[in-house]
Amino acid sequence: MLEQITCPADLRRLSYDDLAALSYEIRNFIVETVQENGGHLGSNLGVVELTIALHRTFDSPRDIMLWDTGHQAYVHKILTGRLGGFKSLRKEGGLSGYPSQSESEHDWIENSHASTALSYAFGIAAAQASQNGEGRRVIAVVGDGALTGGMAFEGLNNLGHSGSNAIIVLNDNGRSYAPTVSLLSDSLKKLRNNPKYLEQQEKLEKKVKSLLPFGESFERAIDAAKAAVREIWDPTSFFENLGIRYNGPFDGHNIEALEKAFRNASGFDGPTVIHVLTEKGRGYGPAENDPIKRLHDIGNPKPGSYTAAFTEILIKEAESREDLVAITAAMPDSTGLLPFSERFPERFFDVGIAEQHATTAAAGMAMGGLRPVIAVYATFLNRAFDQINFDVALHEQPVIFCIDRAGVTGPDGASHHGLLDMMLLSKVPGMTMLAPSSYQELQQMFSDALEITDGPIAIRYPRTPARLVSESEVGNGLKARRVAEGNDVCILSVGKMLSVAEEASDLLSEHGLSSSVWDVRCVTPLDQEMILNAHEHSVVVTIEDGISEGGIGSTISSQLRNLPGPSPKVHILGVPISFVKQGNPEDLLSSLGLDAVGLVETVLASLLESP
Repeated sequence: MLEQITCPADLRRLSYDDLAALSYEIRNFIVETVQENGGHLGSNLGVVELTIALHRTFDSPRDIMLWDTGHQAYVHKILTGRLGGFKSLRKEGGLSGYPSQSESEHDWIENSHASTALSYAFGIAAAQASQNGEGRRVIAVVGDGALTGGMAFEGLNNLGHSGSNAIIVLNDNGRSYAPTVSLLSDSLKKLRNNPKYLEQQEKLEKKVKSLLPFGESFERAIDAAKAAVREIWDPTSFFENLGIRYNGPFDGHNIEALEKAFRNASGFDGPTVIHVLTEKGRGYGPAENDPIKRLHDIGNPKPGSYTAAFTEILIKEAESREDLVAITAAMPDSTGLLPFSERFPERFFDVGIAEQHATTAAAGMAMGGLRPVIAVYATFLNRAFDQINFDVALHEQPVIFCIDRAGVTGPDGASHHGLLDMMLLSKVPGMTMLAPSSYQELQQMFSDALEITDGPIAIRYPRTPARLVSESEVGNGLKARRVAEGNDVCILSVGKMLSVAEEASDLLSEHGLSSSVWDVRCVTPLDQEMILNAHEHSVVVTIEDGISEGGIGSTISSQLRNLPGPSPKVHILGVPISFVKQGNPEDLLSSLGLDAVGLVETVLASLLESP
């Protein structure tokens, strides 16, 4: 059945029995692919029928479909002509794990960071309603988890205030990565579980069926009556107070009912919410039985990872420090905070997909005498830069940011590489930023961070496995650590790039060149003993897995130039200002010259240059 679907129009000739068979095939196909390639599983298994109903009712790409977040768009990809390439999902040169304009005319936005689709919808609807518009319909599929983000509320406010023609499909599975944390979600849950409301809804639906011969107008009257019943039991209807018509909740796995709801919504002017209840991970036992995130994605913190090192030291320190609290933006499992939440539930805060709020709230906690730790992916930290700068640093609050997935991360592509954190945070006044090169270094740095009380601290670490080292290979405090001594070249490496520096040093020795190698450790403020040692060499190479322009290498180069005497040749190796594609992290680093071979080539070329 699945191989017969080459475009959305093919869906419209199928019977509902055919569609049930197709849904089964799609689920099996997604499970098979994600098990091999990794990716987001539970969220896509939950939207199979919903996506089919959308594409049977609306005419993509004429009708504009927006997905928030885009990780739930696998079924959309399959139904819009990308079945043949789906096995390349998240591989280098293959399909993106998110909607992608370069892949298909059916993809309008690459919405891989949550809570943005409603703002897109408002803007696109405004454009469609203008003199230059074509009157296209706008449909935004938004998860209940995305509605924990402040930007989503801003979008809702403008949609309702302007009366924009947009259909908002609220895909409510009670979860973001983990169970959704929000008052709105609680209100929706209370409504859909209210036995009196459900009883009245069932009676009304039976009445509708018995009176169907009286036509569409009566059916709409019944819908109005159902809305009145809803108002009785939920008088502070969130959406309708914003000027947005609310319909639902509907069974998100009943294609026929969904199609009817979508058709009805298309008959109204102004914004309309279609509230759809779906089951994350539906049809796949391991996902349905996962109590935390329903196999939202494949891949958990592994023993020996930097994330595991963070989890271990956080709990150890919390055992003796009652002021230590932990904060997540809807990702307790992936950032390693789940064990902490189970051990210290009263000291754990999941604020939903709200990094800005998390940061300012942490500043408030610190002002009150707590030691807050925010665990967050590097790519999502970008959202909170203003709050880090002015709410935390300006007030000199000792908030600790534990920044996971820093650097080139791999298969999730351009929007998920953590490349800006060092460039940005190193410019924040009073910021202390640390980059561990091993499992043990991260734990030492976290303990040292707790001793800093006069400003924010950031510890950034990668997704890749952590090296395990001996006690003698661990630094302390804000000092850099000299790993090797040599006369010809000085290599200053940041974080995980230490292994590259050590390998390059060995290769250079085969060319008769001796190298000093430093593990920078503290990227701001920089250790001046390290800077002075580097100045004694004729060639200095810095290497970091972040943006090179304005990054740590640039700061090192500037400090070297300001020292008296001849300045060494400085070569800054890092990631160029660009959107880095998806692929294996090590392959991507090699393609950027951020491997031992690339470093050695840089040194040899420098030595061949004229003085």
